[in-house]
Amino acid sequence: MSTDQRERLDAQLRGTGVGAEQSVAELRENFVKLMDPLPVPEGTHTRETSLGGRPALHVSPDTEPASGTLLYLHGGSHVVGSPRTALGLTAGLVVRTGIPALSLDYRLAPEHPFPADVQDVVTAYRELLDQGHAPGSIAFAGDSAGGGLTITGALAARDAGLPMPAAIVAFSPGLDATRTGESIVTKAAADPLLDRASLDRMSSFYVADQDRRNPLLSPAVTADLTGLPPILVQVGTNEMLLDDARRLALRASDAEVDVVLDITAKVPHVFQSFTGLLDEAGEALDRAALFLRQRVRG
Repeated sequence: MSTDQRERLDAQLRGTGVGAEQSVAELRENFVKLMDPLPVPEGTHTRETSLGGRPALHVSPDTEPASGTLLYLHGGSHVVGSPRTALGLTAGLVVRTGIPALSLDYRLAPEHPFPADVQDVVTAYRELLDQGHAPGSIAFAGDSAGGGLTITGALAARDAGLPMPAAIVAFSPGLDATRTGESIVTKAAADPLLDRASLDRMSSFYVADQDRRNPLLSPAVTADLTGLPPILVQVGTNEMLLDDARRLALRASDAEVDVVLDITAKVPHVFQSFTGLLDEAGEALDRAALFLRQRVRG
């Protein structure tokens, strides 16, 4: 346990989250500034491509790739972010698994509120299947809002009659637009990145006039998860969204879905991004990679 590392990282992150009063353009610009310095591991190369009618970033290992495809979904509260801002996480999984990734540049709110991004995930997944990729060779992975999309995208794909991917990996997922988890209150002081005012504002851009209890907005509260593939959820105890992960895992187990709830103490939102600064970040990615290697088949 790296107590000193965790305390230094917590101090560095406080005050760097998105502001409640910034314009959408400022939010996006500042998010890029926050994410740009984060480490991207060596051993991968990237190229621009497209998937399901949306831009995407193809990330592959420098060595002979393993079979399979990771469909990666970046974080950013459904309002900010891109495949580039999530490159450290995407590449971190690629170098550890050897499995190439396609990181999807899905549509963002407020220009494209819910369910635009969920639809983009389903369309991208459908194209992979149409290209001849077996569902057992595909895994969904994502962080924060993208972690939520791994679940809601799979639910929407299931409801559309598509076969399920091999696995889902969700880092610090946002899974409850109703904001009824106790950790929203109990972890407010501990969370160095998120605050309630900013969460509510970003959520309002995304949800717009939709019912927040919609299963594709709040799967941790209302979704029937029956039929989903094995899920790994990683989260830290210093997160306001901690109960999103805990309730999703319980709901998944109640639906007879294989689920691993992986909780790391005293680390922040999407702590896996901070490899080189936090030992637990690389260790968590190692566990996620093992989970994927055990389930993704060519």
